Amino acid sequence: MTKVHNFSAGPGILPQQAIDNSISALQNFMGTNLSLIEVSHRDKEFESVMAEARQLPLDILGLGDDYDAVYLGGGASLQFCMVPYNFLNTKAAYLKTGVWAANAVKEAKFFGETDVVASSEDKNYTYVPKDFVIPTDAEYFHYTSNNTIYGTQMHSIPNSPVPLFCDMSSDIFSKQIDAKKFDLIYAGAQKNMGPAGATLVILKKELLEKITRKIPSMLDYRNHFSKESMYNTPPVFAVYCSLQVLKWVKEMGL
Repeated sequence: MTKVHNFSAGPGILPQQAIDNSISALQNFMGTNLSLIEVSHRDKEFESVMAEARQLPLDILGLGDDYDAVYLGGGASLQFCMVPYNFLNTKAAYLKTGVWAANAVKEAKFFGETDVVASSEDKNYTYVPKDFVIPTDAEYFHYTSNNTIYGTQMHSIPNSPVPLFCDMSSDIFSKQIDAKKFDLIYAGAQKNMGPAGATLVILKKELLEKITRKIPSMLDYRNHFSKESMYNTPPVFAVYCSLQVLKWVKEMGL
């Protein structure tokens, strides 16, 4: 059968071995004679999957014990809200380069001063602004690394005097980067590393100490990181399939 490729801005094409392994797990997960979507996420078999799925992104990106990773629901769109809810107390800086970056700006404005340091909206997001200045009094600087709708991508990592946050939904693990420059990375799995339903969040652990406001439990990063992605029932299939993709990425030698 000839492989068909989908070149739209939506779901990415997954490695065949990731699809095959996921189908096998749906039929009989790790010899349990139960489907992956029938087992408890608290069973030791799935706990081992989650532990590996959390560690492998850090290994691939060359990040050490000062970083941690979790899987959440809600897509990157929920992170547009969670990021400022947890970390924007007075002022944050944003680069506005597309629909998703604009949505992130929109959500941030609910929580504090949102300084848009540069925008390409004037030309329908057909270019990436340059020579912008990141304010040193911002609590973080946020940008979107790749804009799928308009086809623009950041080809270098900005030098930021404040913690650097990035939405990498559509190009995470597509190239080598110096991930240590980032304090927080998030990515909806469906565009580049798995099926819809899971969102990977990687952050420098010391960030969690900067959370000061009262936050509803499900939106508080501290709860999800302290429970290692098990604060509530995780999207088990999306996590498992993403793990298979990450294994393939590691085999390919990113």
